[in-house]
Amino acid sequence: MKKHLFTVSTALCLACIMSSPLGAAEKAGKGGISSDMLSRISSSYTKDASAKAIRNALGNSDIDKIALNAEAGNGFDSNFSHRVKSKGITDQKSSGRCWLFTGLNVLRAQMMAQHDLPKLELSQNYNFFYDQLEKANLFLQGMIDYADRPMDDKMVDWMFANPLSDGGQYTGLSDNIMKYGVVPAEVMRETFTSNNTSKMRRLISLKLREDGLELRKMKADKAKPAALEARKEQMLGEIYRMLALTLGTPPAEFTWTRKDSKGNIVSTKKYTPLEFYKEFAGNDLKNSYVMLMNDPTREYYKLYEIDYDRHAYDGENWTYINLPVEDIKKMAIESIKDSAMMYFSCDVGKFLDRDRGVLDPENFDYESLMGVSFGMNKADRIRTHASASSHAMTLVAVDLDANGKPQKWMVENSWGNGPNDGHLILSDKWFDEYMFRLVVNKKYVPADILAILKQKPIMLPAWDPMFLPDE
Repeated sequence: MKKHLFTVSTALCLACIMSSPLGAAEKAGKGGISSDMLSRISSSYTKDASAKAIRNALGNSDIDKIALNAEAGNGFDSNFSHRVKSKGITDQKSSGRCWLFTGLNVLRAQMMAQHDLPKLELSQNYNFFYDQLEKANLFLQGMIDYADRPMDDKMVDWMFANPLSDGGQYTGLSDNIMKYGVVPAEVMRETFTSNNTSKMRRLISLKLREDGLELRKMKADKAKPAALEARKEQMLGEIYRMLALTLGTPPAEFTWTRKDSKGNIVSTKKYTPLEFYKEFAGNDLKNSYVMLMNDPTREYYKLYEIDYDRHAYDGENWTYINLPVEDIKKMAIESIKDSAMMYFSCDVGKFLDRDRGVLDPENFDYESLMGVSFGMNKADRIRTHASASSHAMTLVAVDLDANGKPQKWMVENSWGNGPNDGHLILSDKWFDEYMFRLVVNKKYVPADILAILKQKPIMLPAWDPMFLPDE
């Protein structure tokens, strides 16, 4: 018994030696890290007092806490020269529905202002239910459309990798609202699952992948289109059941009492969701707005469309005008001056000081902390997948200096209460580097830029980096 243990121990020890950095270096092949190279690399790290102090700090704290620029907040002015009144902070909690919260926040502010409503929150859960059902149909119909392609086809592989998301973008929002309308929050309240979407998303995605394989097999077995359509409908019935059990059943109609800003009852009426939308909003979300992008990796003043970047099979792909950031700022300023909020999306995770609610490249000094430089520009970061649009918020304010030049911006967020009453402040420098998308009413867009919409869009593949949904 002891001899057996010795043998096993010896074998394990030899394995450890061979798998150690030094063992690997000694037998390194061409292009690998040899022992001599490892020695040179390791000797470049000087263990002086400064390095030891930084090592001690980083070993016991968050990198951002140590890299926080202590002087960044000095003299910071939180006042804004132009600000649209916002109507209370919402909270998407542990879900990727920022795009939906943002769009509904813009809409409710407009509805309250136009109809003298004391308060209003629209049900995110209601529109989210139909968003998930439409996305399920988008995937299943795509499985039928591309069933003749092999499994390793780029498009088929991409669809199986992305059967369902709770993230999204503006065209998905406009398609959803124009088709299904909206309801007040109290008509279809949030549930645990609507606030915590990951488990439901994984389960529905698992079912969709299984259904996708079945539809592909049916088509390979020469099933007729009617049979495929019937089976797809049965599959969607199962998805509907999963959504109804976790989110609730969307109302076909509801009764709502309208009050004025003084609390007086104006009317009590029965509405369908579409009737409610048309009476209190009614604007054409598809044709009255233009989607703008700042992507320096592609030619400006061109129209682009991303294939399959939509929420519904019969909906519209994300189509946008690519512009220099200075052009986008001009339209944003005109909109804010006219008290019109905007759908805005960005790479929110970069240089965010959560305690102050401020986004600024000066917030964290990673270079001094680590002793290395980070020199990529915005285009380089996009090309290398280091940066992309990740979160949607509502652009509500800009601070202009005496010459009309923006100094900073403010967005209404959907992370609940926090610094700046739930708002984030963006330095103008940060706006340049990490802003990606803005949706603006066409009345604030110059004629020469609107004319770009007449171009034939340059089609980009579904896996383009700009496809990434706002979450």
